[in-house]
Amino acid sequence: MGSNLQHPDRKPGQTSSTQDDTHSNAYERMLQRTRDLLESATQELKPSFGKALDEAREQASRLGELTREEAETVAEYLRRDIHDAAEYLADQGGDLRDWLRFDIQLVEDRILDAFALAADTTKLELQRLAERAREIGEWHTGEITGPGTLVCKACEEELHFHKTGRIPPCPKCKATRYRRGEHTE
Repeated sequence: MGSNLQHPDRKPGQTSSTQDDTHSNAYERMLQRTRDLLESATQELKPSFGKALDEAREQASRLGELTREEAETVAEYLRRDIHDAAEYLADQGGDLRDWLRFDIQLVEDRILDAFALAADTTKLELQRLAERAREIGEWHTGEITGPGTLVCKACEEELHFHKTGRIPPCPKCKATRYRRGEHTE
């Protein structure tokens, strides 16, 4: 999947930082909408995480917050992060503090609540999709990721994300591929 999130109608003078903020905020709004859909549904009609995320993605596009392509890309970033967290919770039986690998107090409560509900809902789905989740377990420079620790595949340098943000090249070796940090117990 490509990580180019440039909006075709980007205004002259709009900085990359402004665009990064737009996409990071879109990631968080999409996460919150997905959480709201999962939380508001009755147990019998509860949508899967994937369906709730698809609806949140469509809403971001429909409201003009993102182009369809941008919404697809941000949704894939969110899907990757939630699947990784849920896979960890299902396989290791730990909690989000272990998955994040840093003090959970540094993560904004609203993001953590949304992430926790989505990860918990996804945990059951991931037991069926464990093989696919392992295949998508790679993060790349330029993509957006949620809170957690990524480790450079080239030099093992750790990057700690305390909030949603764009993944930079490795500050140590300039490599562009990461994996989620090993989870401590």
